[in-house]
Amino acid sequence: MFAFLLTPRFYLILFVGQMCAACTVSSSTFTTLLQQHGASLPAFQNFPNYFLMNLVYGGYTIYKYGWKKWARMIWTDGWKYLIFSFFDVQGNYFVVLAYQYTTLLSGQLISFWAIVLVVIISFFVLKVRYHWSQIVGILICCGGMGVLIYNDNMGGSGHGVNELKGDMFMLVSASCYGLSNVLEEFLVSKKPLYEVIGQIGFWGMIINGTQTAIFDRKAFSTINWDGKTGGYIIGYSLSLFIFYTLVPILLRMASAAFLNISLLTANFWIVVIGTRLFNFKLGRLYPAAFVMIMVGLLIYYLLSSFLGEATKPWLGEDQQKGVSGIGTAKRKLAKHGVAGTGVESV
Repeated sequence: MFAFLLTPRFYLILFVGQMCAACTVSSSTFTTLLQQHGASLPAFQNFPNYFLMNLVYGGYTIYKYGWKKWARMIWTDGWKYLIFSFFDVQGNYFVVLAYQYTTLLSGQLISFWAIVLVVIISFFVLKVRYHWSQIVGILICCGGMGVLIYNDNMGGSGHGVNELKGDMFMLVSASCYGLSNVLEEFLVSKKPLYEVIGQIGFWGMIINGTQTAIFDRKAFSTINWDGKTGGYIIGYSLSLFIFYTLVPILLRMASAAFLNISLLTANFWIVVIGTRLFNFKLGRLYPAAFVMIMVGLLIYYLLSSFLGEATKPWLGEDQQKGVSGIGTAKRKLAKHGVAGTGVESV
């Protein structure tokens, strides 16, 4: 019953998930600091990250493929990455916009919807079937979030300018994130990591750059471009860059559902940081909520096989339709002599 929980792979998945949560906390904190500093650039704030991803991973893709193969990839698969990047850009845009109106913690609570959406889409589109232990694990994680909601309603985290408007923006953001997470899990199971991340940067830079020119053009002249503004944007961009590097690996080793329930712990750490920076009050039940979420993550993998969720149902029984790369079940099966490696990738 506890076989997978005793493997190093499980603890690696747990660690990467919490690293992603830490990046979320960091980016959310820098967003709030920018808002308090009077620097409101919902579109432009994300542009440096997309530019950096395109420069690093897009550049490496061209190095690996050559210009002809890269152009052929754009021609054949570009539309998939365009759709994926559109949802990703809108998720980032609306989450930054939401923080103008709602509190740091209240905004995080809408992430519940992303979990629901991911589970529904994965079930009906990707044919993922969830075991009872996974459902129980998700419910316990959500129960832990319920404890945070209770404390938040008691007024411990302050109030936003227009929380209803902010929460609506956050709901749109969570929907976009949920869709993009499922699309990314599908893409990284079939394509090299550097191609997927590079394409997020390439198309994201174009879409986000267009939105910046439309929505943030006037704001540039009103913002105080001092050291704090630049530092906060750099901190935000680096947090996202690390997040976008780790997420594809976690999606290969686990799933979009596990990614989203892992990110629930970010809400606890946001409150802890908020007590230092934003005068939040740490309620007595917050530690209990954190423990509940971690227990839920353990139960989620209680009855898993030695590969956990790395085996993707849309790739075939021996994962022959997938890529052999970092974190994939295909590479793991090949080491056990179960499947051929096919084309080696990253």
